[in-house]
Amino acid sequence: MATAKLTFTDVALTVNVPSGTRIIEISEKIGSGITYGCREGECGTCITHIIEGQDNLSDPSALELRVLKDNLAGRNDRLACQCQVLEGTVKVRPG
Repeated sequence: MATAKLTFTDVALTVNVPSGTRIIEISEKIGSGITYGCREGECGTCITHIIEGQDNLSDPSALELRVLKDNLAGRNDRLACQCQVLEGTVKVRPG
């Protein structure tokens, strides 16, 4: 199975993750400061800033794009509960 490197800059930790893993799943396991409410992509609580590796992530769904827009998120922000790490290296921090 393909893997990727995911770095959480708030806790200075890099982990290898299987391709297709959602950012929130790993955040919970390592104790990163990414908070969440619904895990369904509707509340916007888990907005996460992508520092590096935006191209290594899944494309945002229409729902994710709407929630990001409704929450005035920046262009490098994603929902950790929806966003999947696909390959390469990705660096994130809580939004």
